[in-house]
Amino acid sequence: MAQPDPARGKGPGWRLRLGMLLPSSNPAAEPEVTGALPPGVSLHTTRLKLAGSSREDLLGMTNGVEDGVRLLTDAGVDRIVFNCTAVSTFDVAMGESLRQRMETVGERPATSTADAIVEALKVLPSKRIALITPYIDPVVEREIAFLAHYGCEVVHRTGLGLAEGKAMSSVEPGEWYRHAIAQADCGADLFFLSCTAIRVFDVIADLERDLGAPVLTSNQAMVWWCLRQARILDPLPRLGRLLSA
Repeated sequence: MAQPDPARGKGPGWRLRLGMLLPSSNPAAEPEVTGALPPGVSLHTTRLKLAGSSREDLLGMTNGVEDGVRLLTDAGVDRIVFNCTAVSTFDVAMGESLRQRMETVGERPATSTADAIVEALKVLPSKRIALITPYIDPVVEREIAFLAHYGCEVVHRTGLGLAEGKAMSSVEPGEWYRHAIAQADCGADLFFLSCTAIRVFDVIADLERDLGAPVLTSNQAMVWWCLRQARILDPLPRLGRLLSA
């Protein structure tokens, strides 16, 4: 596997250059993630076509994986993440398939949002989940099946019926806060705000305080897992319990 270049000194990404494959219609993940990364970690993005939520749209995004990885390796990234929840949780085999394809072409460690979610669920004490998403029903149903495979019961589901990234990112953080708070008594032991195109970093800590339960989000889980895989252990308490220690 490729190793970090010591010649980069203290320039951008001197600890980690993270390469991200992102849906083309997602304007939220880059600013949200970049603003949360610890010193010495930089984000480098290549987009893959995804501007809808049909089965064909979601599976079509995977067609460009190899070309996207090659572009990221040109930037000298250390690790690569396929950052799309709806695609990577399409079925339980998708994350492993994407990881193998990325590592074969990129010759460096790779992961996906699905991998990060699964690993986060091992750390957070959660078996009963309130799932809150911008998605259309078929995407919500697939995600419920994905979570069930890993032993988690969805006791409440919210789907706003949005099919495209710009619309998903236009929902204000306060609206996500209100959707979660409205389900405070649903019996969930974890609240999962799912989708890499939603802006929720600013409400994670407030929700955990007001709900008295851990909050998981797609970009938060991805940041946590990529940093921990790279042995970067900086606490990021703004992002909740998952990154507080």
